[in-house]
Amino acid sequence: MNFYRSILFTVIVLLSQGALFAQNHRNQPKHEFRGAWIATVANIDWPKARGGDVEKQKHDLCTLLDTLKSYNMNAVIFQVRPTSDAFYHSKYEPWSKYLTGTQGEMPESYFDPLAFVIHQCHRRGMELHAWFNPYRVKQREEDQLSDGNIAKVHPEWTFKYGKRTYFDPGLPQVRNWVADVVTDVVRRYDVDAIHFDDYFYPYPIAGKALPDSTSFARYPAGFEANQVKDWRRHNVNTIIKQLSDSIHATKPWVKFGISPFGVWREKRSDLRGSNTTGGMTNYDHLYADVIMWQEKKWIDYLLPQIYWYRGQPKVDYETLAHWWGENNKGRHCYIGNALYKMKPDASAVSWQSAQEGIEQIKLDRDIEGVDGFAFYSSKYLTQSMMGFKDSLKANYLSTPAFTPNMAWMDSVPPAYPININMRKVKRGRQIYWDPVLGGEMDKGRFYAVYRFTKADKLFELTPDNMVQFTSDCTFDIHRKFLRLFRKKHYYIITTVDRASNESMPSEIFYIKQ
Repeated sequence: MNFYRSILFTVIVLLSQGALFAQNHRNQPKHEFRGAWIATVANIDWPKARGGDVEKQKHDLCTLLDTLKSYNMNAVIFQVRPTSDAFYHSKYEPWSKYLTGTQGEMPESYFDPLAFVIHQCHRRGMELHAWFNPYRVKQREEDQLSDGNIAKVHPEWTFKYGKRTYFDPGLPQVRNWVADVVTDVVRRYDVDAIHFDDYFYPYPIAGKALPDSTSFARYPAGFEANQVKDWRRHNVNTIIKQLSDSIHATKPWVKFGISPFGVWREKRSDLRGSNTTGGMTNYDHLYADVIMWQEKKWIDYLLPQIYWYRGQPKVDYETLAHWWGENNKGRHCYIGNALYKMKPDASAVSWQSAQEGIEQIKLDRDIEGVDGFAFYSSKYLTQSMMGFKDSLKANYLSTPAFTPNMAWMDSVPPAYPININMRKVKRGRQIYWDPVLGGEMDKGRFYAVYRFTKADKLFELTPDNMVQFTSDCTFDIHRKFLRLFRKKHYYIITTVDRASNESMPSEIFYIKQ
């Protein structure tokens, strides 16, 4: 290493240890959760068609992921178990009808969507959060279960409520089954997180009682007849604790997140609740005491679905976003935003332009205790969205971001990449380096490539200077780029581990381009 290069390397190391590594001048955070749900139930987002050409399904999924990457999203929440079925190879549950057209029917060419989407997400520098629905069995009365479906083998584990069929959360057998299903995925797949949405006990139907008196009588768990609501909360608490223990014992680096309904409790019934009057709550109607799960450190993040607009009567977005941020209990809180409501013919005027969505993102970033957001659902980022997407790309998601660091998992940065070299490839040149190896919490999960020119006074590791974020240990410089820019560029590469800790900067690598 020559003298000039040594001086530059020393400067960058010193800067990385202090506050001089400034944040992005566009005020876009370097650490921020940017998620999107890919719903497979009823083929909402993917696949577009059930059964048929597997290569077409793969192509459609990659196109969707490319779209998300183009908006610098960093987490994909992919629904792997919509209705007691599987979008992956499982010894417990049948293949989903939403994939093949018939529940239990294997896809062509032994296609495993979960394995495929994990690989494709990581190549694009995005986490994969495997999304499970724990209790839903049938969406419609006429849905057919395959012979191997556990709900058909053990119909006594289920109850019908309205037109849907559910597993009974009051049965220990059900909780054990769900825990086995989830733990199997954690053990066999390289998922970054396990994700549950808002469906625990069913949303209430007016005038219709839940048919769980038999399971209450059989497994009362010490609760009296007038404590059935507390008993239901106990059942949900039990499975969350059971899953937390199992997930973190199997792979301590896998996160556990919950995306609850947007209101925990209301102030009129609990002084700890939000100043809203919508009526529906997690605690009182879905029997999900999600704040307690945060307090007890059973889960790693909450992603409440605040699917209302700012200033909406009874359930104001801004009121709720502040409330959730103030009640994160030392865990992460991200906000779920309703892209699907933004349309020109929306019944509420606030949803009839892109401005509401933009203002919600700006608000999320301003609230202490809120570390990001997620969009429901991903397909809307493939539509026009009244200019919303253009504004995102130009002003609010124009630079990459790492997911927020979970210091309770790991706060030690990994080693930086070494042995950076260059080789000629067909379309230009390629920078490559050695992968950072070690234990699961120490090895390289992703690598960030930063590019600078001689005009840069300080080599700041800001999102503006990041040109690649991926699990690959290569960066391609295409020949077209080389013809246009014949000047010296400097590259710095950092390692990002599973908990989103970033390493010290690598040795500076420069190339005449």
